[in-house]
Amino acid sequence: MHSRRRAHEEYVVDGEREVTVAEFLRESLTGPLVVGPLLAGALVLLVAVGGYLVVRPVQRDVTAFRAAMREYTAYVPWLLRISIGIPLIGAGFGGYLISPALGLEARLLQVALGFLLLFGMATRLVAVLTLAVYLGGLAIDSILLLQLEFVPGTLAIALLGGGRPSGDHVLQRVAGTPGTVYGRFDPIYDCAREFQTRIDPYRRFLPTIVRAGLGCTFISLGLGQKLLRPGIALAVVDRYDLTAVVPVGPELWVLGAGLSEVGLGLALVVGFFTRASATTAIGVFSLTLFALPDDPVLAHVSLFGLASALLITGSGPYAVDGWIEGYGTDEEADAPDADVPDAV
Repeated sequence: MHSRRRAHEEYVVDGEREVTVAEFLRESLTGPLVVGPLLAGALVLLVAVGGYLVVRPVQRDVTAFRAAMREYTAYVPWLLRISIGIPLIGAGFGGYLISPALGLEARLLQVALGFLLLFGMATRLVAVLTLAVYLGGLAIDSILLLQLEFVPGTLAIALLGGGRPSGDHVLQRVAGTPGTVYGRFDPIYDCAREFQTRIDPYRRFLPTIVRAGLGCTFISLGLGQKLLRPGIALAVVDRYDLTAVVPVGPELWVLGAGLSEVGLGLALVVGFFTRASATTAIGVFSLTLFALPDDPVLAHVSLFGLASALLITGSGPYAVDGWIEGYGTDEEADAPDADVPDAV
């Protein structure tokens, strides 16, 4: 048996207001002090995006930023491994399964998987095992949907491999050097090279996997923890007196936060201004950590990592950014030679 711990907003509050979704929406959407600011904010956003596409005021800055980000592509596998490995180790020592919301201990398993990811040993296999652990936990309790980012994170690692620096890279280099003793006994070098050759054509889909998964995570949090469960979100507003920070009603706080997360998630899923959306996501995570000091940092490390990876890779294939590149977005087109780290 396992004990259910508190999840995201529930990390920091013990109860929630007694309010149904229908009641909350009816009261909120009939108030001009709620609807008015929401409509005004949406209008400002549309004007800003449209104005940028037409005027393109910082095109040289965007080009320079892209070039700078490309210099970090070799470190994307390392970034992803850290982003999943550290939360796994923390979960193992913390006595919960992946998310603090699920109090099911798997200490040795999670610590072992986490350290293997950090060191980059048998990386692809470990990533698949980690995904299996997550899916097994999800079958036990759907509360693990709160850590949905583990799906794109582990899939991305399985696609890229360990990268550099990693134990896999070192061992492959030693095994592939003629005359080495280790190379005579390495049982997987040839199979690993063949597998890399087969999977190489799919590496270009890494940004697509990451942004779609991160976007779905945002949509899930915006709907499941705010719009469809306003009571818990209102309790958070009350506990931290957020209406004193920004003098608006609690209903506007909840609706604004929920709609913003859903909108940001949709932008990531379709690949619209991907780097700008990823930057916004990092800002949201950072603001949450400072605004809600009781929120466990480890629960957000993987989100930080995925968003940071998108800053480096851009939108990738099947993104709106690629279709409207000529109008001045800050993303690369859906090009077959998109920058993706070499697999290891």
